[in-house]
Amino acid sequence: MERPLTSTAKDLFEVFSRFLASPPEGTPVEVLEAFKFNDKNAFLPPKLFFEAVEQAPMAISITNAQAQILYVNALFEQLTGYSREEVIGKNESVLSSHSTPASVYQDLWDTIQTQQVWRGTLVNHRKNGEEYLAELTISPVLSAHNEIDYYLGMHRNITDLHQLEQRLKFQTALTEAALDAAPVMIAMLGSDRRVLIKNKAYKKLMRDFQNEEPAHLFLDGLERELGSSLACLCQLDTPAATGNDKGFTNIEVRIDLPGSTVPRWFSCSGVRVHELDETAEHYFHPDEHQRCYLLLVANEMTATRQRIQDARMNLIRSSMSEQQMNQTMREAISAAMFKLQAPLNIIKAALSIPAPNSEEQGLRLVLQQAMDTGQEAMASLQHALPNPSVERSAVVNLNEILHEVIRLSTKALLANGIVVDWRPAPVLPSVIGQANALRGLFKYLIDNSISAVNEVQSEYREIRLQTSVTEQELLVEIIDNGSGIEDNERLKVFEPFFCGWRQPKGHAGMGLSMAREVALDHQGTLEIDEHFLGGCRIFVRLPVGGVEGLRS
Repeated sequence: MERPLTSTAKDLFEVFSRFLASPPEGTPVEVLEAFKFNDKNAFLPPKLFFEAVEQAPMAISITNAQAQILYVNALFEQLTGYSREEVIGKNESVLSSHSTPASVYQDLWDTIQTQQVWRGTLVNHRKNGEEYLAELTISPVLSAHNEIDYYLGMHRNITDLHQLEQRLKFQTALTEAALDAAPVMIAMLGSDRRVLIKNKAYKKLMRDFQNEEPAHLFLDGLERELGSSLACLCQLDTPAATGNDKGFTNIEVRIDLPGSTVPRWFSCSGVRVHELDETAEHYFHPDEHQRCYLLLVANEMTATRQRIQDARMNLIRSSMSEQQMNQTMREAISAAMFKLQAPLNIIKAALSIPAPNSEEQGLRLVLQQAMDTGQEAMASLQHALPNPSVERSAVVNLNEILHEVIRLSTKALLANGIVVDWRPAPVLPSVIGQANALRGLFKYLIDNSISAVNEVQSEYREIRLQTSVTEQELLVEIIDNGSGIEDNERLKVFEPFFCGWRQPKGHAGMGLSMAREVALDHQGTLEIDEHFLGGCRIFVRLPVGGVEGLRS
């Protein structure tokens, strides 16, 4: 039934007309737009205007300058439970609740008295005493003399929205508490690898990693292990590795941190999570526009790996001792054979000269006896020469190999007061190679660095080990601040029995020839940096991926 136009309603037209003709600064745009009739800023005719206000989707009230209610619309009656007859003439404070702090009301009143628009939230109460949360906007309506004649109030019930927000906050807090209580590291990553959510264990690990994102190191390691790129997480598909096309499970990743000789090991699992599309345009086809995330879980297993590594190191130490003893015997016997071969060659040359008289014939007999004896000795030495160890190729990690060699050399390093500066690439791809041969290669180089450092009288003694990777090769740098290698000896040091140390300690050579042989067997190179000053820097380069079928 249509309401009759009362004198109060007629006052409404005047108030709104004056308000819309000169709206105060800060008046919500949506309020002004609601009462425009067309694009030419012509407002609704009075009758239609009144019905628009009556049926507006927000509670509207108009008061005089003393906050006495002059008009309320239908939604105001419905929201508050008061009829317009019950509130007209009363102060707007009829809706006030003691749950709203007095400071809020004071701020409201101070703002509108300075002819400013006030926006905020109040706790109001209905006629039945029930409280609700009101989102309120109050705009002053000014007279022709720029004085406040009326106040236009608009509010809506946001109780349900507030409850929903509180539930959401609670669910978020509950989720965060559960994540923080978890002893494993948990992170949610976007398809651009940006970390969106991280728990307390993850943040602690981030501090250990000197604020470098652990998730990025994990993803790099996972890419190495899975052999595929995780750049686009939504296309992640590793059923062959995990039996599950939605992620991966329990893949071990090794992280080597600069300055630490102990690697960190983590067991990583990941699950793809798709976010539901909330936009209206994709309502009928939500699956085509889903955003994808990766829930990454990492469980540290360094202690377990350390126990396994300790037992493994005992086996490696025993194997390396046997290998070193075998190599030392081969080195000593080869050196003896090398030195014995020189006089035999001289005797052989002498015997090749014809003997013109009987005296020289007697000398030839002596020389022949010496030759026969020497050849017998050479054969005995050849027979005593230990066979080279036969080793099968396997998947190895150079960081791990170097870490093992450092541990094997710890006693010698400590005894000589040498500091090891360990600067590994955090994640290195595995290569195919002979583990013991590679350990021997780097053991020769570290032993040589120890000897080089001992050749000079320096208070600070340092050996730096550094690894890095490119698309083509793995690079290992061994740097020491020792005596260095003279230009005229740079080629000689790779000769089998050349020894450039002032204190050779019984070694027939420096081991560099054997180290280079191992590098060549792995289709790599071993080079001395001729431009390095203040010691020696050696580069060992090995191809990424390694080489199968290496020489034994």
